Amino acid sequence: MNALLESYLQSRPHLNGQVELFSYLIPGYVGSEESSTILKPAISLLMVGFYSVVLFLFTIIRKEAEARHSTRLSTLQLSALQSRMEAVRTAEDAIRTERHDLRHRLQTAMELVALGDETAALDFLDAAQRRLDEQKEIRWCRLPVLDAVFSTYFAQAKSQNIWVDAKIALPDTLPVDEGELAIVVANALENAIHANQKLPPNRRGIYCKMVGTPSVMLEISNPCSGSVSFDSKGLPLAQKDGHGLGVQSISAFCQKNGAVCHFNLTNGWFQLQVVV
Repeated sequence: MNALLESYLQSRPHLNGQVELFSYLIPGYVGSEESSTILKPAISLLMVGFYSVVLFLFTIIRKEAEARHSTRLSTLQLSALQSRMEAVRTAEDAIRTERHDLRHRLQTAMELVALGDETAALDFLDAAQRRLDEQKEIRWCRLPVLDAVFSTYFAQAKSQNIWVDAKIALPDTLPVDEGELAIVVANALENAIHANQKLPPNRRGIYCKMVGTPSVMLEISNPCSGSVSFDSKGLPLAQKDGHGLGVQSISAFCQKNGAVCHFNLTNGWFQLQVVV
């Protein structure tokens, strides 16, 4: 048997490596000793068992990652919508109060006009109008989750003395999942807020622009202190352990949806651009 095998291999040298591999996977039909006949199937079973365990572990890891992503998405949606609802309730209460006081304000304005002090009456009415305008709740877009994310993070920024210049023009439908895109926006705005916290109040600010035509495009810029290093893929490197998860999430979204993301640091301004 061995002589026939050796003769066959000599006539076909390109099969040597393949036969050596399959001789371990096919129980000892080529071995002349009993020990080799037993050892080879045992090794084969061990290899099959090892790869089965590895595949099982990778499956568990993938499912855990998907579960964490789903949890993160649900948490973001719930938190953002709750914040939005609270802001709407606050605005409604303030407007209700202003409407209740409107009769008294009109009466005061009429008395000022009757006294001939039209300038004071106009100033009084103008101040009342400004108070009403301040209580108007801004709606950034018709997409509820994204609208809630914009409102929540812009409010966080303003509460920390970070001015926000935002221009949002999105359609009613998107080519990607709204919740997943909302996570990208949330991560980007959260990173921008954290970067601003390291700066004095007079240098803080965030530019945010998002449009839906011709493609969905997001651009967020913020001033940055210090330098930023980028890896071979152009992604910013985390400066501390446990940081950089937001960037990884943005990159994963782009890979999944065929989108493109670009990070850069120019003249002290850090910029993120995403095109879907």
